[in-house]
Amino acid sequence: MTMDFASRVQRVEPSATLAISNLAAELEADGVDVVDLSVGEPDFDTPQNVKDAGEDALEAGHTGYTSSNGIPELKEAIAAKLDDDGLDHDPENVIVTPGGKQALFEIFMSLIDDGDEVCLLDPAWVSYEAMVKMAGGTLSRVDLSPHDFQLEPALSDLEAAVSDDTELLVVNSPSNPTGAVYSDAALEGVRDLAVEHNITVISDEIYKEITYGVEPTSLGTLDGMADRTITVNGFSKAYAMTGWRLGYFAGPEELIDQAGKLHSHSVSCAVNFVQHAGVEALENTDEAVVEMRDAFEERRDMLADLFADHGVDVPVGDGAFYMMLPVDDDDQAWCEGAIEDAHVATVPGSAFGTPGYARLSYAASKERLREGVERLAEHGYI
Repeated sequence: MTMDFASRVQRVEPSATLAISNLAAELEADGVDVVDLSVGEPDFDTPQNVKDAGEDALEAGHTGYTSSNGIPELKEAIAAKLDDDGLDHDPENVIVTPGGKQALFEIFMSLIDDGDEVCLLDPAWVSYEAMVKMAGGTLSRVDLSPHDFQLEPALSDLEAAVSDDTELLVVNSPSNPTGAVYSDAALEGVRDLAVEHNITVISDEIYKEITYGVEPTSLGTLDGMADRTITVNGFSKAYAMTGWRLGYFAGPEELIDQAGKLHSHSVSCAVNFVQHAGVEALENTDEAVVEMRDAFEERRDMLADLFADHGVDVPVGDGAFYMMLPVDDDDQAWCEGAIEDAHVATVPGSAFGTPGYARLSYAASKERLREGVERLAEHGYI
C-alpha cells in the first residue's frame, strides 16, 4: 500500500536543528565525544523551587484536564508579567500552550489562508517557514546579514518587502539565531509599516529575559500596536524548562476566540501540574534567571574572544545564547564536515534563510566551548 500524503506536510522538511542534534546523538551512542553546540537548550537544571512546585501539584492531585486556555492562576501570573513589560492584556486574552512552538503554530493556522503573505526577517528561526508553508502561506524575506543582523539599517529593505498584501510579519527579538536585540528605532519602523499596511505582527519574545546590558522593548507597547500585535513567550529558555513544554500567547480577543477553537480541538490543554510549576517560575524565580543570564554572558564574551584569537570576527548579539559564525558558502557541507571530522555539532545558516554561516549555541559549559573551538581550529574549520 502506498500512502497519499497531504500537500501541507510535503511542503516542509524536518527541523534542521533537530536533524543535527539527532546525528550528534547517534555519534555519541557509538562512543564518539561530540561537542554539541546545535540545540538551543539551556544546560542548567530547572530551578529547584519550580521542580518542587510541580511535585507539590502532582501530590495535590492536579493531574486532570484544565480549562482549555489554561488555569486561572497561571493566566493571571502571565497577565501580570506582561503588565510589567508594559503590555495590557487581561487573563482572558491569554492562551497557555504546550510550549512556545505550539503557540506559534496555532497563530499561523488561525491567521494564514492559502496564498497569504508572511514576512520574515532573515536569519529567521527554522520553524517559522515550515509553519507558514503548512498553513498554505507564501513568504517574503528581508536579509539582515549585511547589517550585522540588525534591523534598523534594513528598514528600507523591509519597506520594500511588505505591502497591503502582507498579512503577517514575524519579529523575534532577542533573535534566534543571531542574538540580536532590535533597537526602539527599528521597532518604531516596524510599527509605522504595520499601521500603514494594516499588518498583524507576531512578537516572539521567548528570549526576552536573556539579555546583556540592554532592556528589550515589547513591540505591543508602541503606539498603534496594541491591537495588531500578538506576543508569544514561554518557559523553556529563561527558566530552563524545555522538557516541561509550556508556553503562551496573548493578543486581541477575536484571535483568542478563533485560536482557542484550534487549541481545544488539538492539544485540549497544557499539562495541569506543569501549569502550576509555571506560576512558581513567573513569581519566584528571578534570582535563578539572573544567575543563568550572567553565565550565558560570560560564555558569549569568552567565545567571541576565542574566535578573535583565531582571526575570526563574529557578530555578537545582546541577547539569547547564539552566535552566527561566518563559514564557507556551502554551509551545509561545512557543518557536516565539522561534525564528522571535528565532532562539533552546529546548524547550517541556510536552515535559517542565511547561507554562509553556522549557528552555535553557547548554552554549554566554558570547557566544552573551548574544546569546540580548539577542535574546529585543529581540523581547519576556522
